[in-house]
Amino acid sequence: MRLTVDTATGKLIYEDAGRSQSLNLYSKKAFELLSDLWLKVGWSLKYSYTFTWMGRPVIQLPEDMLRIQEAIYRLKPDVIIETGIAHGGSLIYYASLCQAMGRGHVIGIDIEIRAPNRKAIESHEMFPLVTLIEGNSLDPLVVKQVKSLVKQGETVLVILDSSHSKHHVLGELEAYHPLVSSGSYIVACDGILRDLRGVPGAEVYLKDGNPTEAVAEFLKIHSDFVLERPRWLFNKSQLTENVTYWPDAWLKRKSR
Repeated sequence: MRLTVDTATGKLIYEDAGRSQSLNLYSKKAFELLSDLWLKVGWSLKYSYTFTWMGRPVIQLPEDMLRIQEAIYRLKPDVIIETGIAHGGSLIYYASLCQAMGRGHVIGIDIEIRAPNRKAIESHEMFPLVTLIEGNSLDPLVVKQVKSLVKQGETVLVILDSSHSKHHVLGELEAYHPLVSSGSYIVACDGILRDLRGVPGAEVYLKDGNPTEAVAEFLKIHSDFVLERPRWLFNKSQLTENVTYWPDAWLKRKSR
């Protein structure tokens, strides 16, 4: 694919598979093509590694953070479960939303919580709303511990952001989907990996599959879930698609 931007004429020339198309530079289609390229370049340059939330590195695309905030505010979950902690920024973000809503707490799971990160999280203002679990998210004992922290009838949202290999994500989907309440979601993050072939720095992530492949496999045998991105609560634009690192990520449990 080749994109040529001509600001003098206001055109975007899109060439692919021997075909060429001239688009209005300020059109919806041009925005989507440029956004797709921007996402890939930003991923290569670690753009998402430049943000913090309340002092902790968050390592998320800002639009994904804002979109999941919309879902969280609508759902008002009692429990948010996140696999993958890293520096703890996402945990602190979700906990701050829980505090603002006056409802909910966050469970974070990671195979290794490094001492400096644990210390920073445990000393943070939001820590009273956070439970840390160290261990492999697929370990039956870890899964059992997480389940013991969820009370019957609670609204639960699950976010998968640890290892992004197909095998691991599929294992997490199987392990944690029973906790997801009707109308809520299990979110398989970073499906952008499927689109990164040829992007510098992505080679190491391409050999073990990706979250979108795991989602497709999961849906074949779980008819009680549907791939359904949360609708935008406000839209006065011509746009309809998220600019996201999480394509095909949102698995919604059908109402029972």
